[in-house]
Amino acid sequence: MLSHSIPPAAIAVNRPAASGPVVVSIPHAGRIYPPEILAAARVDPAVLERLEDSWCDLVAARADEAGAAVVQAIWARAVADLNRGEGQMAPGEVAMPLRAHFSAPGRKERAGLGVVPTRLADCGPLWKRPIDHAALHWRLESFHRPYHAALAGELSAARDRFGHAILLDLHSMPPIPPGLSGHGARIVVGDRFGATAGEAVVDRVMALAGELGVAVSRNQPYAGGHIVRTHGKPGQGVHAIQIEIDRSLYLTPHRLPDPAPVARLAAWFSNLLQEVGAIRPESEIFPQAAE
Repeated sequence: MLSHSIPPAAIAVNRPAASGPVVVSIPHAGRIYPPEILAAARVDPAVLERLEDSWCDLVAARADEAGAAVVQAIWARAVADLNRGEGQMAPGEVAMPLRAHFSAPGRKERAGLGVVPTRLADCGPLWKRPIDHAALHWRLESFHRPYHAALAGELSAARDRFGHAILLDLHSMPPIPPGLSGHGARIVVGDRFGATAGEAVVDRVMALAGELGVAVSRNQPYAGGHIVRTHGKPGQGVHAIQIEIDRSLYLTPHRLPDPAPVARLAAWFSNLLQEVGAIRPESEIFPQAAE
């Protein structure tokens, strides 16, 4: 197996003194732009910042109190999208020699939102040149692969210790527009339609999300991306759920943290982590004989 070193500025792995079975992933809240990225960009940093799940890491600020380990991206999403697979790019977004490797793009990839974000709708290409082999390799080897290796390591350690592990992949979203499935929901819980987590775990997360007093949707319009799809293996004792939070619940109109709502969400999320950490989903995997 290949080993991946974690560049010190790219990723943070924070473990509480007394860890439980829950691991939190925060892949899109990084705010550090390496010099290589700024030099390659044809747009201002403010444009690249639009890719961020702005400040959603503050929602998990009390995760250690709940005994949850946190794997967090420190580098920004513009470097690489950790919630996309390595093969998720549109051929037209990369240099010619790479195009054969990316032959079946989906809607997001065609829009420039692949494993390397390359375009935003109203500003054109983000980079001065198409992504070539060296640029892609650097982004994957320095950021994408170490992040997933770190997540896999934390989940494996939790499962070895507790018999199961629960991954909560934390994101923020803009308000869901009218006409889109899930419109009106402020929290979206995604489990890939039952594929990445046991029903008892998802039901508990849904109930706890409802305690915020806002509308909650399951899998609409966000069913979960590459992270939960890759790491969620409920049949092997690893449950993975994506949580999207409407960022208007905790940010000002200028996309800055609003202290009181941030504190409220941080307390709510810490309680959610404690409650989810107390779940024992093994019965869904290894049913016990009736007595």
